[in-house]
Order: sequence, then C-alpha cells, then structure tokens
Amino acid sequence: MVRTVWEDAPYPMLEVSTAGVVEQANKAARALLAVPPARPVVGERLERTAPQWLSQAHHLLSSGHGAGGAGPGREAPYGRIGERVYQAHAVCAAGDRAVWWLVDVTAQQRALRSLRDWAGFITEAGNELLPSLNLDRCLETTACLAARRLADVALVVLPLSGRRYAIARCGPRGEPVREDLDIDPRTLPGLAEALQGFPPVPTRWTAPADVPGWVLRDGSGAAGSVAVTALPGHGLPAGALVLVRGTRAGFSEHEGLFVRLFAMWAGSAISVARLYAEQAVVSETLLAELLPPPTPDLEGVELAALYRPAGQEERVGGDFYDVYPAAGTGGESLVVLGDVAGKGLEAAVLTGRIRNTLRALLPLADDHQRVLELLNGVLVADGDPSRYVTLVLASFEHRGSRVALRLTSAGHPAPLILRNDGRVETVPAVGTLIGVLEDVTSVTDSVVLEPGETCLLYSDGIIEARGGPLGSEFLGEERLGEHLRQCAGMPPEALAERVQMLASQWAGEREHDDMAVVAISAPRAARKDTRDE
Repeated sequence: MVRTVWEDAPYPMLEVSTAGVVEQANKAARALLAVPPARPVVGERLERTAPQWLSQAHHLLSSGHGAGGAGPGREAPYGRIGERVYQAHAVCAAGDRAVWWLVDVTAQQRALRSLRDWAGFITEAGNELLPSLNLDRCLETTACLAARRLADVALVVLPLSGRRYAIARCGPRGEPVREDLDIDPRTLPGLAEALQGFPPVPTRWTAPADVPGWVLRDGSGAAGSVAVTALPGHGLPAGALVLVRGTRAGFSEHEGLFVRLFAMWAGSAISVARLYAEQAVVSETLLAELLPPPTPDLEGVELAALYRPAGQEERVGGDFYDVYPAAGTGGESLVVLGDVAGKGLEAAVLTGRIRNTLRALLPLADDHQRVLELLNGVLVADGDPSRYVTLVLASFEHRGSRVALRLTSAGHPAPLILRNDGRVETVPAVGTLIGVLEDVTSVTDSVVLEPGETCLLYSDGIIEARGGPLGSEFLGEERLGEHLRQCAGMPPEALAERVQMLASQWAGEREHDDMAVVAISAPRAARKDTRDE
C-alpha cells in the first residue's frame, strides 16, 4: 500500500518494477495518468498508462543505463503529459523497483522559451542596427524593432537644435515614418529626464491622459499605457524610446532586462551613426575648401583647368590651382598653380593653408615677388624644410583681341606658350622653392597671346609621369612639347584634357603624382576694344 505521506504528496509518484509494471501510484499520479478516468493505473504496464518518453526512461534505468537524471551532467528526462510538461526524477527503491517523481516544469519551459525569444530578438537587433552608419536608418530601425517586440507603437526621439527633434515612428504595420518636429519634451512625463541621460533614470510609465498629441496619433489613440526609456550613448544620451501599448503596463523581470539590453544596443548604434554623420559633415565642409574651384567666366579670356589626384580613391592632394578675377589694384586676374611636397591628406592640409595665405595676400597680387616673399616667410617660420611648395603665378588681362600675361615661377616647371603656327615656347620665368630658404628670388616674364593662342601651366606630375615602352621613362618636357605642336588652335578645355590624358596614358596603371593643368587662351572671336593693342 502506498505510504500515507506519498498518497497526499503534491507531485505525482509512480513505483514501477524493473519489468515495467506500475506497482504503486499516489493520488496525484492516478489523477494525471488515468485517461479515461475509469482506466486503472496500478497493475498496468507503464507503457500502456504513461507517455512513451517516461516508459523509455524507465526501460533505460532498468537496463542499467542510468536514465533517471541522477548522474552528473545528465538532464532528467522530460516531456508532455496532456497539456503540460513534466520532468521525471527517479529514485531507486528496494528490490527491483524504481520510484518516479513527476515535476510540472511547464512554467519553466515557458520561461526558457521566452528567454530564447528575447535572446533571439537582441541578436536580431544587433544584426540590424550595428552595420548601419546612416542615422535616419538607425532611428527607423530602432522604432520598428521596438514596435515588433516591445509595444504596439514605438517612437525614437533625438534632440537636434533648439526645439527641433528628430522623431522616427513605427506602428503595427511596420512602416517607419521619419519627421522633424518642434516639441517641448517636458510635455511628456519622463522624456526630458531620459534625454538628459545622466543621472540614469528608470523607465517611466504614463497614463494616456498625460501624453501629448504628437505621441498618440497614427492609430495609437487607443493606448492603455505609455513608457519612456533612455537610450544611452557613448558618454552622452543618444535619445529616448517611447513605447505605446494597448493595455500592457510595466515590464516583467525578463522583459526589463532585455529592454535595457535593447536600449544599450540601440543607443550605441545611434551614437555611432550620429558621430559618423557629424564627422561626414565636417569632412565635406573642410573638403569643399580643399577642392579645386570651378573656373569663372572672364571677359576676353578663355580659361580651363583640370585636376587629378595621385590616388584613385582620393579627391584632394598636393597639387592645386586658384583663379582670382580682378586681383590686386591693376585690374588683372590672377591664376596660381602650385605643387606641395608630398601626397595625400598631409599634403592637402598644407595645400589648404597655402591657399588661405595666398587669398589673404590678394591685395598685393600686382607684385609677384612680394607675394612670394610673404608666403615664404610663413612656411619658413614652421622650421620644417620638408614642407615646401613650388608655384607659378600668372596675372593676365585682355587687351582688345589679345591677352597680356605676367608669369612668375618659383621652382615650378616653366609655363608653355602654344602659338597658332604650332610653335611651343618655354617662358623663361624661374625662381627658388617656397618654404626652404629665407630669401627667395624670382623672375617675371611678360607674354602676349594672339587670338587662338594658349598659355599652359602644369604641375610636375604631368612631365614626371613614368611609363613608355620600358615603364620607367618620364614623359618629359620635350615629349610634351612634341604633342602640343599638334594641338595648335585647340580650345583650352580640349587642350587641358588632352594634356592630362597624355600623361595618364603614358603612366598607364602605374603610380603617378598629382596632376594639375591650367590653360589660358585668347579667344578667336574676341570683341574689339579701343584700348592699346
């Protein structure tokens, strides 16, 4: 007979022989296994009255394989009985019997499934959020993920400037909406504190009656509760998450843990994306200052310029040109073409400094020597002789149908003049490097262009392009001059493109230096002027 203490035990108990016959069963076991109710339990074979997983576990235990779950590293067998899940724990009794205790683990199984679901959600959130550096996409993805798992409607609020806030909203349909609104965060309880980020504040639940209209719209008017939680960033708040639920309020213990983990993932992703966006704006702003300017339209003069940095992925480098209409006091326009020592970003930074200095010296543009002396003083003061630049200055103005130029070179390749009859003349304008010696010397030469003739300024990346049959020859000034003789009368745009293409084709796929070309032409159809020709 079943012992009295076993009979009233809250857990089902079975005493089963090694032959698989149920010899004893307490009240809880009889109620659980007697299906239909009139069917006996005691005296029946276990496989007829119990589910297969339990009879197999008893067979393994009886055969000496120890399936009762008592050994280290072995999980007790479990399975369904009816609508619930039980785990069976075996205790060896005297003789050839085993006592099985059945423990209802349905709640544990549900909790485990819930934990697995939440862990999968956090993994999914990480996979969707972290690869993106687009701020708007991060905001929308965060809102959609939260609406998919945490609420019926989710909003991500990110401070901008003044009273402007970026808001990403996602509802039950899973379609995000991104907008910028003028709002007062104090109108939503807990939002202002969440946006401050420090000190950390817990999630705050609010009744819909206390929530402003910009939150409860787009199908969320039937809200039962609204929660606000902070999105922590890297040292600074990344925004706040607003969750709108139909009836639910509060998080369970597991929900609260994973909501905090989700907020950390989302906050980190938004912070990185925002930092990237800010740096991209700064980079684009600075880069705009370093990029070569567009060539202006000048009366009586045709001008074309091209620039190609050394690296295929680079946009700026050490070569540069600038065009200043009506620089100085004499009415002449000024073109500056330079080549800074080095390549890449460091050369571009020095290029920007030199261009800003030259812009400040524009009132002195009539005096090339003075401009070079002052620029040289700025660079020599750095005390780094490796930071130098070669320059060519070209002041010009149209005089009737002609264009008069004054050319000054400072360590730069000599300008070339392409005449209408195909002759190529080298301008004997010479000078010392800028930024190396305390004193600079230069020679200014004057040239007049007839209609259709062109003055070509170029950096040494053109003539020092290595290539040819052996792959190691410079293009050189002589070879460049031979090609230019075939370009007489060519418009400046076509001539600049032809020169740069010639150097690029000569170098092929090999590395090359930055290349800059400026062509200044007297138009063939220039208007007549009464000034002295």
